[in-house]
Amino acid sequence: MQLKSACRGLISAALFSMMATAGLVQAAGTAYVSNQEGGISVIDLAKMEVTGEFEVGGKVPRGLGVTEDGKTLVVAVRESGDIALIDIASGKVNKRIKIGKNPEFVRVRGHMAFVSFEPTSKLGPPPKGDKKEEKKDGGKEGGHDDDDDDKEPAKVAVVDLQKGKVLRNIVGGPETEGIEFTADGKRLVVTNEADNTLTLHDIRTGKLLKKVNVEKYGARPRGIKLSPDGKTFVATLEFGNNFLVLDDKLTPVKTVATGQTPYGVAFDRKGERLYVATARAKALEVFDAKTFDKIKDVALDAERCWHFTFTPDEAQILVACGRSDAVVVVDTQKLEATGRIADKKLPWGIVTWPRAMGSLDAN
Repeated sequence: MQLKSACRGLISAALFSMMATAGLVQAAGTAYVSNQEGGISVIDLAKMEVTGEFEVGGKVPRGLGVTEDGKTLVVAVRESGDIALIDIASGKVNKRIKIGKNPEFVRVRGHMAFVSFEPTSKLGPPPKGDKKEEKKDGGKEGGHDDDDDDKEPAKVAVVDLQKGKVLRNIVGGPETEGIEFTADGKRLVVTNEADNTLTLHDIRTGKLLKKVNVEKYGARPRGIKLSPDGKTFVATLEFGNNFLVLDDKLTPVKTVATGQTPYGVAFDRKGERLYVATARAKALEVFDAKTFDKIKDVALDAERCWHFTFTPDEAQILVACGRSDAVVVVDTQKLEATGRIADKKLPWGIVTWPRAMGSLDAN
């Protein structure tokens, strides 16, 4: 009898341990990394290691986002010119939606996805002294080598994920990059890298409402984020080595210096700090989100760190560093890089479930 009781106790303890572990994994969440030379890496945030991979059925997945119910991963796939909808439970692609040539940036909002794509994708020459680096990265995201002579504007496809179809295309400028929403959710702001503009569009009609030329502040706008209070936009200017602060009407307010080639940008959830990934400076730069004073440069010691995400609890930041085949882990309290997760397929973007703040997403 005592033996049976002891066995029952051991079984109960084991079950409790398993449940606790499952609860920890659920609480910690999962990160998804798009790889330009592979599929989607799945990172268990409780273990901080890659535990699986989703195939996307095409080459060069880039932008990605998770639906608000956490069931579907939406991935832009360059070569197939579409988005793949991956069922997260099974890891299988359950639908493909044709977008157009060179789909890149993805934002998911409600049952809608907003996907930038670039029918022609040829940039002008980089600034003097940057030709070697520009060639190494294929002009942009590791492979834009189109020779089209026409300068057809880039577009943002407005996709109904429930209906599985594109509702309309919003015409941006050449080489559309980042996508952000206004505080009321009715308008879309995009960064247009090749003509150095930010454009504001009505989501329902696609109408162009405003264009902001940023060339005098710096070249090649890339990332863009709205502060949690809805009052301030920040756009990184890759070859200006700075970011531009704008008010909620997209009026420029000031520029703030950064290290070389800033790209990914995100606020923390409380809107107290702003984080900027500077690729050639190999750092995640941290600023006060109200004054924009520099707090610290977090050395990443890694190449081509473009996109990043907080973990759902905001205790850490994961930075996708493509040319170093790694995801660098940063402690948000210490503001130090504390680890690396190997990902040997040229990581591009990263998001989490539960959804968190990051350069590609916002919870």
